[in-house]
Amino acid sequence: MKRVAAITFIFLCTAFAWGILGATIFQRTYDSDSSSANRVVSTWGAPQNQLPPTASFQELVPHKEVTTENGKKVETVTQDRIVTQLPLESSHLNVDLNLEHRQKGLLWYSTYKVGFAGVYGFRNSSDKEQNVSFTLPFPTAQAIYDNLLFTVDDVPVALKNEQNSASGSVKIPAGRVITLKVGYNSQGLNDWHYSFVGTGDSNGVAQVRDFSLKMTTNFKDIDFPDNTLSPSEKHETTDGWNLAWNYTNLVSGYQIAMTMPEKLQPGPLAGRISFFAPVSLFFFFFLLLIITSLRGIELHPMNYFFLATAFFSFHLLLAYLVDHVSIHLAFVISSAVSIFLVISYLRLVVGLRFAMREAALAQFIYLVAFSYAFFLKGFTGLAITIGSIMTLFVVMQATGRIRWKERFAPQPPPDPLPPPAAVSVV
Repeated sequence: MKRVAAITFIFLCTAFAWGILGATIFQRTYDSDSSSANRVVSTWGAPQNQLPPTASFQELVPHKEVTTENGKKVETVTQDRIVTQLPLESSHLNVDLNLEHRQKGLLWYSTYKVGFAGVYGFRNSSDKEQNVSFTLPFPTAQAIYDNLLFTVDDVPVALKNEQNSASGSVKIPAGRVITLKVGYNSQGLNDWHYSFVGTGDSNGVAQVRDFSLKMTTNFKDIDFPDNTLSPSEKHETTDGWNLAWNYTNLVSGYQIAMTMPEKLQPGPLAGRISFFAPVSLFFFFFLLLIITSLRGIELHPMNYFFLATAFFSFHLLLAYLVDHVSIHLAFVISSAVSIFLVISYLRLVVGLRFAMREAALAQFIYLVAFSYAFFLKGFTGLAITIGSIMTLFVVMQATGRIRWKERFAPQPPPDPLPPPAAVSVV
């Protein structure tokens, strides 16, 4: 029992060290996250939310106002500036999303390139020719816009660029439907949105007519955020998806959006593996204790202490290696180093056969395999549960014939030594 108590104390101390290591990893990861995210936005771009363009014209309308001065009625005429929005008759859009992850510190960021092209139809609803001003709002001010296209009926328009929009004016005859073509290449972060605004009322519900949006992606793991519209059609390609949203007369308060898939995050993954490490060490110590007890192999608590440090070396090396190499390569190197430490140590304590077979296999299962289960998104708990049940089965079968009462029965005291024989002196 003293040996078990000593091993338990070593286990608790190692678990405490893993807790400190895991907390350190998360602190390193998220303390630099805000500054790293700002640097990514400044060098690459921010999340984008594209709005439809607007078309409007201004008119000066006389306004009569009667006032009383010195008991006399005075009539004054002022010119009020009235802005009229042209109705959006149709929208046909093409969006091409290309995901290109970027790493800063211990985090990967879902950056992407986007090619946007839109053909919009506007109708001059007035009864005379108007000087119509077209405005294309940019999806974000923190981005670049290359190959900017802005034409009305295929005629380029002289643009006035502002921080968040580009605009130009064209004279449109009365009742005529014109075609506005816009397009650009840009870069963004995390997600891309298209909002139906400018044609809706104050409650956020918009009405769009003759609308179509075709989207292509170079990634398979597509995800639509909450409160967004699902595509009307989707077809899988060799490297992504072809998605389509088609509406004849839509009334909705939702948007069209795409969230970029995240890459496996090395920092949080290493932190979660470190926090789970005591479970791996518990199974390893438990199985090692059972095997040595069955075979009569004597392992001192100091031997368990060095085995615990070999386990700890895996997580310590992994935590600082992911800064410099990929998470998979760091995992392989850390696993090889830890297993080498255990085998090279136990071959001196017990023997090469036990170190290479029982100890190495147990370490591979409970350290390497259990830790790798965190790479299997959504199956981590199931994989560890199956491994735990299999361990329980093996231990139950190996110890089923042991008579625990006899094994833990107090040993009888040794027989007293016979008295020394008398020596006669002549």
